[in-house]
Amino acid sequence: MTDPALEVLRTRPELAELAAFPFGFDLSRAYHLEEVHLASGASLEPIAGDDTGGTYFLCGGTAVLHASCDGYASLVADSVGEALEMLIRLPWWCEDVSAEMSEEELMAAVRAADDGIREELAPELDELEAQRTALLSGLGLPDRPLAELAAMSDAATRRTEPDHVLLNSRELLAYRLEEPFRQPLHEIVLGPGREVLERMRSGDSDARSGAGAWAESADDPVLRAGVLRAAQFDRRAGDLPLLRFLLERECAQRTEWYEERRLAAMLVALHGQERDVPLLRSATAGQVTDSASAVRWAHAQEGKRHGREVAAESEFTWIELARRQGRVEHARVALIRMLDDTGPDAERLRELSRALERIGDHAQAARAQSHLLSLQDTAWERASEAYALARLERGKGDLTAAARALEAARAAVGAGGTDGTAGSVPDETVSEWHRRGLGRLITEQHLELTLAAAGAGDSELARTTMTHARLLLDTIGKESAKALSKLSTRAKWAVAALPRAGR
Repeated sequence: MTDPALEVLRTRPELAELAAFPFGFDLSRAYHLEEVHLASGASLEPIAGDDTGGTYFLCGGTAVLHASCDGYASLVADSVGEALEMLIRLPWWCEDVSAEMSEEELMAAVRAADDGIREELAPELDELEAQRTALLSGLGLPDRPLAELAAMSDAATRRTEPDHVLLNSRELLAYRLEEPFRQPLHEIVLGPGREVLERMRSGDSDARSGAGAWAESADDPVLRAGVLRAAQFDRRAGDLPLLRFLLERECAQRTEWYEERRLAAMLVALHGQERDVPLLRSATAGQVTDSASAVRWAHAQEGKRHGREVAAESEFTWIELARRQGRVEHARVALIRMLDDTGPDAERLRELSRALERIGDHAQAARAQSHLLSLQDTAWERASEAYALARLERGKGDLTAAARALEAARAAVGAGGTDGTAGSVPDETVSEWHRRGLGRLITEQHLELTLAAAGAGDSELARTTMTHARLLLDTIGKESAKALSKLSTRAKWAVAALPRAGR
């Protein structure tokens, strides 16, 4: 369904001409200088441009996003009509207005800016106020107070992340958003935990307050993780009973998240109470034996990983918590921006690649993995990161790129070509590659790619990859080949079912 204001502009040339000049919303410039898409995967349609090379996009059929030619993008409004209100009433030349200004201050600032642009572009803008009135009337737009429009504009920009982050489709780099409009991820993911922590502290027996909060945290390990993180950075002398309760729940449920159990134990141990020693002994696998050792252990943990400052916490802590909370888009945006800012740091790139893969963004994970592969020095490291890259390229659907990555893995270990000849071993790190887990992993990726290529109807790639897989199966140890027997059988049958050339 077309936006009503956009439909009016497309059917009334005189209004479209006014929108284009002087207000900078030109339907004839409905294109962008580079291919782009939204990180969220929502639909994106260029609908207008300005005379600086910027583009207005319709996102998901409703919201309006503006992308500049210098790599910035932000949400403008929730509809084309609202966007046009802002562009007409608070146009591009009103650079000094802000949501903090009063109505009178905004009116004065707009008048001053209008006078300035008239002097610059006169006589074209002698009829500026009449043009503004005619366009607003023709589009049927309301006459809102300027303060309301400024607040709407500010709020829209702050909603750019996570759903309206624009990516360069070729390089997958994110368009930037001015720092004041970005909300730190830790503030987002700590919000629920902070709210429940305050209710737990209240001691109110109302089911919707104190007692209800204790029950919520008891039953929900993800919420409990947020409560513990909130307590980590906001420690109160009276928190011991609730911290003890949280630790008891962590120990009783025995989830896979050992970090929260360790954090809860540290927060309890800091109080140095003898009555908590049995619980702490269990939670720390015997590292705590009495109240004195509890305090020593807690201070050691605090120094290593669970300090009082949010800024000192790893960014991956908040990304993982966001993922567990179901805030996948928040996690994705944080990871993409981290990747954009990461240089030749192998360990950080590895963490980013794995974290992006966990949230299902194989394209960005492959970008991180490709950078990681380029930094490897030994043949073993190159082979290890190359087969991982193949897995990610296959996950994003680029089977040709996956095949190139597997070619790099074979080259790294000196595996033979399709004629069965052996290559030279690049260095001593891979002298036993075929007898170790690396051989099985590389072979497994060949079989997986064979199945994917067959499923996609790419007979040539499937057969070529299966040929390499057979040679690898003959090369790796018997136990590794046996472990892959079911996958190998499936791949062989998939290739056998493909039509032969000429049939």
